[in-house]
Amino acid sequence: MDVLLKTLGLAELCDGFRVRLRQFVFGIGQLSSRSHHQVIEYGWDRPHNLIDSPVSTGETRPMAEDNDRDDALEYHSGGRPGKTEVVPTKPTATQRDLALAYTPGVAKPCLEIAREPGDVYKYTNKGNLVAVISNGTAVLGLGNIGAAAGKPVMEGKAVLFKRFADIDVFDLELDTHDTEEFINAVRIMEPTFGGINLEDIAAPECFVIEERLKAVMKIPVFHDDQHGTAIISAAALKNALEVAGKKFGDVKIVISGAGAAAIACLRLYIKMGLRKENVILVDSKGVIYKGRANDMTPYKEEFAAETTRRTLTDAFVGADVFVGLSAGGIVKADMVRSMAKDPIVFAMANPDPEIPYDDAVAARPDVIMATGRSDYPNQVNNVLGFPFIFRGALDCRATTINDEMKLAASLALAALAKEEVPDAVLRAYGNEKFTFGRHYLIPKPFDSRVLLNVPVAVARAAAETGVAQEPITDYDAYRRRLEGLLGRARGMMHGVYDRAKSDPKRIVFPEGDQEKIIRAAKILIEEGLAHPILLVRREVVAPLLQKHHVDESKVTIIDIETCAQREQYVRRFAELRMRQGITVADAQRVLNGRNYFAMMMVEAGDADGVIAGLRAYYPATIKPALQIIKTRPGVKNVSGAYLLMFKGKMIILADTTVIIEPTAEQLAEIAILTAETARRFNLEPRIAMISFSNFGSTKHPNAEKVAEAVAIVKRLRPELIIEGEMQADAAVEPHIASADYPWSKIQGDANVLIFPNLDSANAAYKLLWRLGGAEVIGPILQGMAKPVHVLQRGVDVSDIVNMAAIAVVDAQEKG
Repeated sequence: MDVLLKTLGLAELCDGFRVRLRQFVFGIGQLSSRSHHQVIEYGWDRPHNLIDSPVSTGETRPMAEDNDRDDALEYHSGGRPGKTEVVPTKPTATQRDLALAYTPGVAKPCLEIAREPGDVYKYTNKGNLVAVISNGTAVLGLGNIGAAAGKPVMEGKAVLFKRFADIDVFDLELDTHDTEEFINAVRIMEPTFGGINLEDIAAPECFVIEERLKAVMKIPVFHDDQHGTAIISAAALKNALEVAGKKFGDVKIVISGAGAAAIACLRLYIKMGLRKENVILVDSKGVIYKGRANDMTPYKEEFAAETTRRTLTDAFVGADVFVGLSAGGIVKADMVRSMAKDPIVFAMANPDPEIPYDDAVAARPDVIMATGRSDYPNQVNNVLGFPFIFRGALDCRATTINDEMKLAASLALAALAKEEVPDAVLRAYGNEKFTFGRHYLIPKPFDSRVLLNVPVAVARAAAETGVAQEPITDYDAYRRRLEGLLGRARGMMHGVYDRAKSDPKRIVFPEGDQEKIIRAAKILIEEGLAHPILLVRREVVAPLLQKHHVDESKVTIIDIETCAQREQYVRRFAELRMRQGITVADAQRVLNGRNYFAMMMVEAGDADGVIAGLRAYYPATIKPALQIIKTRPGVKNVSGAYLLMFKGKMIILADTTVIIEPTAEQLAEIAILTAETARRFNLEPRIAMISFSNFGSTKHPNAEKVAEAVAIVKRLRPELIIEGEMQADAAVEPHIASADYPWSKIQGDANVLIFPNLDSANAAYKLLWRLGGAEVIGPILQGMAKPVHVLQRGVDVSDIVNMAAIAVVDAQEKG
């Protein structure tokens, strides 16, 4: 297995990397709304120490008092210091590679770009490269700590861009407080980058810097501390108002804090319908009102209110919404009690919100609350915004990120919160259930669907407002490209989905009482992939259908005890098995099992395929399939295959599930069937028959069995490319094949690996899956007369949908 890991390019996986990755991914959950960036700008007396981190109890504790500080320092200093590195995207293994990467070959793209400047996007990384730029004047809650001290934050931002949207980043820390010097430094770097993310720059300079750069640069410039919080909080506020039965145009809102984030929030809320006259803005000096002279700026003056209220307490009376972008503990329970019915409180200071979550709920049980913390519901987290906004902007080569694009991102997030949450997200949050409402207003940071929705909305808005230099012309195709960033399995399955949609079939699910099956059925219906048949009593499944908003008219529900065809199936099963001692009475008993009943439906033509095994062991599903459906004509044995996908490589392994110790004839049949499976996924099969021996190098019956299987395949299917017996490294590593076996048809490019027995095949696929990081589709049951596929126990809903789509395509082909 170490050979396979090495030759598939996975040898660099190490324990240290896994530990660091785990630590980093865990830390994402603690990311804040970034409202704490603005504390120094607002002039509040108590800046926050962001070395304090929220723990699971909801308390905060200084890192210096426990091991967290040491863990953070070790995380950043261990191994290669820092969190990022530059990795080549082109081969660099040979002298020719290097000659193409640098001189003399590099001159060619240089001349092409000189002739056509737009080709810089074609020949360089500009189109996927963002600069995260700061001068360190407002770093988190730490304030003006300097450019170098802010670098760990900028590296962290780079990691988030890459992790969530596959955007490459250079972090740039500029050692200047001079606004003109900063602007000029950024401006002259425009040829290098596709976009600019401004970060941790103090107000009011941040306003001037962004406005000036947007005016002179033809690439997106985005100050996340302003607009990220605005976009995410606006999505949450839109949904909170819907839950409360209120509208933007009617509500009275109080905003605590008057820095960059607060001003940006107000401007976006107004775009969504908030009336300016219904806003009271409060800073550390009190209400910002018309005529106030103390500590005013043009940005505060823009939102000065005509009001006699002067304190934050005054402002709260009768307010519908409070948005906190200021300091912890400044809001008291009595202030929340004075608000209107179903008050909305967004206390986004971090790590301590303006009012603790528990205090607000105790004061007003009808409160709808969000914070910047991950240990309470409705975390307003900027990571839901900037990676995906830039993804959409880069992909259409937008010249700016305008208000319409920001609004589109916010609306896309708000809409996504109303959709059913995938299993992968639930697992990331301890299988906690999320349903749209008071406690779930916006998606979670680990919701991969954000990548499929926000960039599309942003790119569409860019095109509609005329700032997209290369507008997306096919948004379905664009969404599929984005799905490819989430995982190769998604892209691979799209061809299968398209074929399934062309002629959907009836797929029966014996485990119709399982919630995952119901959720999968909903997707199959909505996507037009299949017509689900659920074997379950109606009174059992009706609540699940209602819970998941599945239209009962779009599914077939069958109670196997009262089904009108039951007696027909009983007689037919007894007929099929009478030579195995089965009587009609026996058949009545056997067909009380839903797996057997499902197979009889397919055998009788009342269904086109079966998907089972979610809660059952493999033999409990495959046994009735073999007894009733049997193998297709000309096939003696069924076998199981798994499709494994790595970055830049896809392979199919067999037999991973059925035949324990295959003969040469069985191995040959497995190879032929797996070649058919490969072609179903548009993979032209190049088959390697795996052994511990290379082409007769070891004389042993096990090796000779594999060689005999190769001879059988060549005789039966001479058009197939097949070699063996051969070792795994010779099958997948080109330099070994070319050096030692230059005459072999397989030159390290095998994509179908047939193993000599079930032990080796099953172990290989599981090790490659678990240690090699492969994405997996399967098990795909090969050789059945009609489609039957066995789920791995406990699989995700998406896996069930994938296998159902494969079953539909099987049924189409078997017609």
